[in-house]
Amino acid sequence: MKIVLYAVWALFAVGITLTLIHQFRKSMRHEKLIASWPKVRATVTGSVAGWSNGGGSGERSRRFFATYQFADPYGTLFAGESEVSNANPPMPGSFVEVAYNPVNPVQSFEVQNGSTTMLGIAAAVFAGVLAGMFVFIGVLTG
Repeated sequence: MKIVLYAVWALFAVGITLTLIHQFRKSMRHEKLIASWPKVRATVTGSVAGWSNGGGSGERSRRFFATYQFADPYGTLFAGESEVSNANPPMPGSFVEVAYNPVNPVQSFEVQNGSTTMLGIAAAVFAGVLAGMFVFIGVLTG
């Protein structure tokens, strides 16, 4: 029984670790990509409503994603939709910082700081949970 519990724990630990590594690398690639792109202040034109996934057994909640419009140095207007969710709909006319691809300005992202910090905090929390589970298995199977 003890071996089975430790095997399940190990599979869970490997799964969490691989997921965190994948998300961290994806976030770093994204931040590195937009670091060299020009940044502009975009005007919020409205929002698109969506739902959060609820995370585990949590309840789903209504989320809002800003739609925005910005101009390149030549004055051409481009529109985009943020991937950053908010609990309240953004106020039309407010501003968000946007990084856009100079080769293809249709590709743009709202600049979001701290995504790798959040992944670091999540990694620390999961490390604590995994350590607690490891100790609990040892106490449970004595």
